[in-house]
Amino acid sequence: MTDAASMKYLRRIAIAGGSALALFAGFTMAPLTSAQEINPSAVAPPNGAPMSFANLIERVSPAVVSISVRQRPDAARQQLPEGLPPGFEEFFRGRPGRPGPAPTSLGSGFFVDQNGTVVTNHHVVEGAEEITVRTSDGRELQADVVGSDEATDIAVLRVRGGGRFPYVTFDDASHVRVGDWVVAVGNPFGLEGTATAGIVSAMGRRDAGTSAYVDYMQIDAPINRGNSGGPTFDLAGNVIGVNTLIFSPTGGNVGIGFAIPANTASQVVDQIIRSGRVTRGWIGVSIQALDADIARSLGLDEPRGALVATVVPDGPAARAGIQQGDVILTFNGERVEDSRDLTRRVGATPIGQNSRIEVLRNGQRRTLNMRLQERPSEQQLAAAAAPNAAPPSPPAQDGAGVAQSSLGLSVRPLTGEDRTRLGLAANEAGLVVTAIEPTSDAAQKGINVGDAILQADQRAVRTPQELANAAEAAQRANRPILLQVGTRGGRGFVAVDVAER
Repeated sequence: MTDAASMKYLRRIAIAGGSALALFAGFTMAPLTSAQEINPSAVAPPNGAPMSFANLIERVSPAVVSISVRQRPDAARQQLPEGLPPGFEEFFRGRPGRPGPAPTSLGSGFFVDQNGTVVTNHHVVEGAEEITVRTSDGRELQADVVGSDEATDIAVLRVRGGGRFPYVTFDDASHVRVGDWVVAVGNPFGLEGTATAGIVSAMGRRDAGTSAYVDYMQIDAPINRGNSGGPTFDLAGNVIGVNTLIFSPTGGNVGIGFAIPANTASQVVDQIIRSGRVTRGWIGVSIQALDADIARSLGLDEPRGALVATVVPDGPAARAGIQQGDVILTFNGERVEDSRDLTRRVGATPIGQNSRIEVLRNGQRRTLNMRLQERPSEQQLAAAAAPNAAPPSPPAQDGAGVAQSSLGLSVRPLTGEDRTRLGLAANEAGLVVTAIEPTSDAAQKGINVGDAILQADQRAVRTPQELANAAEAAQRANRPILLQVGTRGGRGFVAVDVAER
């Protein structure tokens, strides 16, 4: 390599690698040029993605508030942390004869009008004795509950004294798609004004929470304790959801959060603002979902409709002639997909309206007419559905059960003691299970010793022979047998496979 060629080669190394090698033995080098600075190039975001959420957050944050709630002492006792070390209950409850520290809870909310109306979660303000709303500019304002709806976990507050406040508006969440950007602003762990961003992970979640009136929007924008009641925004700054739930084994964010969609929340908020409460239609039944086995036992091609488990005496359904074991197929001419679908349709129907219900009973379809009543409160419904308060007593193991080999269990007629233990009517017929094979389909479906079999294929059973006859008929038809089972917790239907004898 000539001197000129070698110098040219070293210059290339210096430019590419910074200082590289300064000297090689035997070569004379001219001064090297300094390394070139590499300037970062602008990166364009993907289509539809913002380069920054700053403008959006700056615009909507003034409408988001932190909510501090001082709870009534009786409400606080129900919310003590689990697994406290010995003696720590006194710290949370106060020593006997001395008041403890005022129990508080924290949440988020947002103004929906300029007059100080705030939307948050029902569980944030439940049991509230005093509510303080803290605005983004540091003002602390007292607020009162206008109304609250436990079924959807929505509450509406109003700031005392009024004023003029920045506010945001609901948008119809029906246009939201999985993958859309969302921004959450709230008060996680008391850290006011926290903003997080993510995407919509799923829509129409029915397997989250317990409400029959909410199909939740799942988001991965981090939300934590204290975000409850805060808004979920789209990129236009519209409220498309109200944060309400997280799924977490630790209590902190793991990327699975749930919001009440705006089209559900706004309807509840409007009704509370108008009348202070939410009213829903009610027909007076408890219903259960149909699975594939129950559908087969009823001769249905698919598990569609709502199965009536119990009928409230003198309720709308009872007066219309609906019976236990009926399958509600349509409501006001519209197909009922499942028990949740029926609950929502009935709840959205005006109170006092005449409605048509098509039911399937013993293989025959019939149409019934009823007038809806107002749905009782969640507390009233829970009290009515509470199991019998009689102390539990084990069923008599007298060996008198008659084996039902095709069902894998043994039964005997109910006694007065059985009826008392199970909360049944004094004259109610049925059979009590005295033994069950652990590997039988009946055991796999949850039937236990001491449970009562009240119906077989929608007919009351009084004797072991009547049950055997019903099982034989189901076996000939090559389908499961539908059993109505009574326990101390209530009653429901189970479809059990019939084995060859």
